[in-house]
Amino acid sequence: MSILEGSVIAMGILSGIFKSRDKPKNRTAGSAYGFFLGSTTSGKPVTERTAMQMTAVYSCVRILAEAVAGLPLHLYQYTDNGGKEKAINSPLYFLLHDEPNPEMTSFVFRETLMTHLLLWGNAYAQIIRNGKGEVVALYPLMPNRMSVNRDEMGKLYYSYMISKEDAPNNKGNIVNLNPSDVLHIPGLGFDGLIGYSPIAMAKNAIGMAIACEEYGAKFFANGAAPGGVLEHPGMLKDPTRVRESWNATFGGSSNSSKVAVLEEGMKYTPITISPEQAQFLETRKFQINEIARIFRVPPHMVGDLEKSSFSNIEQQSLEFVKYTLDPWVSRWEQAMIRSLLSLSDKKKYFIKFNVDGLLRGDYQSRMSGYATARQNGWMSANDIRELENLDRISVEEGGDLYLINGNMTKLQDAGIFANKNNLGMEGTK
Repeated sequence: MSILEGSVIAMGILSGIFKSRDKPKNRTAGSAYGFFLGSTTSGKPVTERTAMQMTAVYSCVRILAEAVAGLPLHLYQYTDNGGKEKAINSPLYFLLHDEPNPEMTSFVFRETLMTHLLLWGNAYAQIIRNGKGEVVALYPLMPNRMSVNRDEMGKLYYSYMISKEDAPNNKGNIVNLNPSDVLHIPGLGFDGLIGYSPIAMAKNAIGMAIACEEYGAKFFANGAAPGGVLEHPGMLKDPTRVRESWNATFGGSSNSSKVAVLEEGMKYTPITISPEQAQFLETRKFQINEIARIFRVPPHMVGDLEKSSFSNIEQQSLEFVKYTLDPWVSRWEQAMIRSLLSLSDKKKYFIKFNVDGLLRGDYQSRMSGYATARQNGWMSANDIRELENLDRISVEEGGDLYLINGNMTKLQDAGIFANKNNLGMEGTK
């Protein structure tokens, strides 16, 4: 059997497997429990948009979206000597680094897609190509209007719902796109094709945070009268009028601390429990940490400095880059390489975010590290200056020289090793 025949048989087997597979779904495998747009145990409906009204969710999403958008993004090409250099002459370099389309910058484009990825679990962008198949533009697509399906042959295709305002001439309101026309960055999921929304997976925790915030808002709205009983020694003819008059005079935070004058032997008895006794503040604080845990954002980055100090806050920031940003960056890089580069271009180019600037320590630590690298010969002056965003030193001035300490020598030429080597050479004479 030839290799070609074996490949055809293998493809046939794989095709049969894909035909039998269900289309990608936003739910757990074998479960009818849907996560999106459902109510929560707290009674508060949680969606991607209502969750963003929570300050903790908004802060986490903004931190991660701006962090990914602010990283330098470059297209590199392999050189003949085994190194790499920026492929600034490639049209794709300009799209990724500067403007993916005429309407937005690279920062805004990546910030938008990262926000989609954090809220819906998926980020989509339409790839516009010219007649040669080259990428000429990238446009974001709303994830809540995109669905991923399989045709009769088991091949994936993307269906995007467009509104009449977007395309009045389109009667079907559905546009089918090939996988080669879509940049799809999936988040964590169970089938490897569609990611699940962090908001949907943790909607009970977010719903409880929304309920706590609403409770606090209502408490302060009641101001000096957070709830109580007006007692009258006799019979009131119109209790509704008395209650409304009391609320109008003493209700609301603007009426707090007003002096109440009670007539006809009337007595006011408060019946509410203070927020401290109900551990309201502790609950709100825990829910903020819970939301930060969902997005794996250090608490000090969302304003909780209780467990942060000058001695550990830098380490927490480095851990944020290593354990939070790096996985997201890898998803971006591999998705862009898969979708934007042809099979032949993948052998010549690669796409890379530069996170070195975020991993740098304080000035003294960097200089100490550079000195060690410079003295041991694995970094030149220009290598160091590039990391510090300084101008290069010319070759004539020694900018590309690799130096080592003159006192260093090879192990085989030192001490007892050199003597043994010399004795061995004399014995052979």
